[in-house]
Amino acid sequence: MYSLIDDEIIENARNGKISREEALSLMDIDPFALFSFANELRKDVVGDRVTYVVNRNIYLTNMCAGSCAFCAFKTKKGYILSTEDVLKEVEKAHLAGATEVCVQGGYIPQLNMDYYAELFDAIRSNYPAMNMHALSPMEVHYAAGMDNMTLEEACTIIKDCGVLTLTGTSAEILVDRVRKIICPDKITRQQWIDTVEASHNVGLRTNSTIMYGHVETVEERLEHIFTIREIQQRTGGITELIPMPFMPYNNKVGEEMMQSGKFMTTGIEDLRLQAIARIILNGHVDNIQAAWVKLGKKLAQTALYCGANDLGGTLMEDKITTASGGTNGEFTPAEEMEWMIRQTGRVPVQRNALYEEIR
Repeated sequence: MYSLIDDEIIENARNGKISREEALSLMDIDPFALFSFANELRKDVVGDRVTYVVNRNIYLTNMCAGSCAFCAFKTKKGYILSTEDVLKEVEKAHLAGATEVCVQGGYIPQLNMDYYAELFDAIRSNYPAMNMHALSPMEVHYAAGMDNMTLEEACTIIKDCGVLTLTGTSAEILVDRVRKIICPDKITRQQWIDTVEASHNVGLRTNSTIMYGHVETVEERLEHIFTIREIQQRTGGITELIPMPFMPYNNKVGEEMMQSGKFMTTGIEDLRLQAIARIILNGHVDNIQAAWVKLGKKLAQTALYCGANDLGGTLMEDKITTASGGTNGEFTPAEEMEWMIRQTGRVPVQRNALYEEIR
């Protein structure tokens, strides 16, 4: 099927050396040729195993010092969870069978390194078997700056309190032209890179994300993915890429888009990005996630034939997506995740944030 793709491009992709120009040329070919090639690369790298994680999101606050034009979650008057509050949420996750909590929030002065250190140390002490996947590069960069720490010092504190992995969020599109439009108060492209690499340098690992389908161009989407590849070549600390289509409801960027006649990404567009991510990252980042909460369950299943090999987490809560108009739900039990995977002819495997199998 992918005979439509030039032999030299196929060879370069197999060797992890596809160029920006070659990747861009693939964005115009028959999508099913692209899907077929990405699917074969997926099988070569990870076989027929499809992973998922039993986790719960815990939102530390719904306040933020930023003014991201795509955010529908932030409020001026909101809450900040205390350590005791968070431990109650971790207890709920534990009783529900979760092996991981994803701890995240906005960046505000009250959430400094002392707050995080006390919080993570308490979670580790009370729930030593619970993996902590926590904080975005934005949150770490902001807290380190408030406390006059280097990024490495802040990441070391987080690691020493038991966190194994940082989230790769706050990346949006790693192109400053785009960031100046949608998140001018957030860290720059280079600051995001510096924070992620600092975390890798002290022994933390991260996933990575791309939020696409708003003001960026196709070339800028690809530039983002190549940036992830370049970080991985330097550090080897990225576990996965999570492509996330932009949710246009209840936020400024989305409202302006819809007024101009543009709405959400199409299914083919979503699948094409899953496929091109697999092709660009082949030999560098092994795992591509089809996030069911963003794509919907049926399209996420389809993405497993387009280069993806992971369905993400059971979540239990996803307030950010629902605030932006997401309609795919906030929770999928592990039993349903495994059923979804088996229905595609693949083998379900429960994992942790490091992609280690949970037995």
